Amino acid sequence: MSKLDFNITIVGLGLIGGSFAMALKELNPKNIWGIDIDVDVIKTAEEMKIIDKGYINPEIPLKKSDIIITCIYPELTVKFVKDNMDSFKSGAIITDTAGIKEKLIKEIYKDIRDDLDFIGGHPMAGRESQGLEYADKNIFNNANYLITPINENKKDNIEKIEKIIRLIGCTNIIKLEPKRHDEIIAYTSQLPHIIASALINCANRGLDTKRFVSGSYKGATRVAIINSDLWQELIMDNSVNILKQIEIFENSIANFKKAIISNDKEKLNFLFTKGSQKRKEIS
Repeated sequence: MSKLDFNITIVGLGLIGGSFAMALKELNPKNIWGIDIDVDVIKTAEEMKIIDKGYINPEIPLKKSDIIITCIYPELTVKFVKDNMDSFKSGAIITDTAGIKEKLIKEIYKDIRDDLDFIGGHPMAGRESQGLEYADKNIFNNANYLITPINENKKDNIEKIEKIIRLIGCTNIIKLEPKRHDEIIAYTSQLPHIIASALINCANRGLDTKRFVSGSYKGATRVAIINSDLWQELIMDNSVNILKQIEIFENSIANFKKAIISNDKEKLNFLFTKGSQKRKEIS
């Protein structure tokens, strides 16, 4: 018996979209369809049997889909919803997986039909690699999932999205306002990617560092392996919040610099101890 009595369409069969398809297929929904611009990706997804059928033309599955999950870039998400507004089934729930929310949701709600519901979503799951070949049904296991409901969203529809999120393995669902989401993500996600890239870029000074790296260096620069097209969009669309976080970081690292310049061992010890304690709180 199906745990999900819905027709579900996934837009974008990359890492996240493919992982959604894998996880949802095991829950035996009525139908699970995929939309992608790459014919080869659609063919692969069909051969893997993670979707029932794939489409280049969105109109065909959208007219029958109860739930649509967009797994594409933020600006493409807005464009997709607007371009296909006349194709969505009446009463459909649309949710996304993009890493920014306030601008995206405002843009969509400028033109959304009254009989549709767009609920912002953001799985805190992913990998450095991209593409369907890296998709994994277990990627959501024990992951956090952020939902950014607004007044226009219906309570029943939010609960349906929450049900799906729990069934694919996420254990902690956090609901918050889109604006607050973007403020927090600027610190917990976007700033670390910038720092990792800045750290590894500053080594390009003729130093043969490859033979001298340890676990600490690799760990600190892990997320520098990045989809640059996606991340420049995420950061530029959240520039006000990320600039605030960069300034805070600059002040923080300046404290270390001052302690070293002034040979203040007590201050340096305090800063390291404080950082160690804060890190243990999120372990």
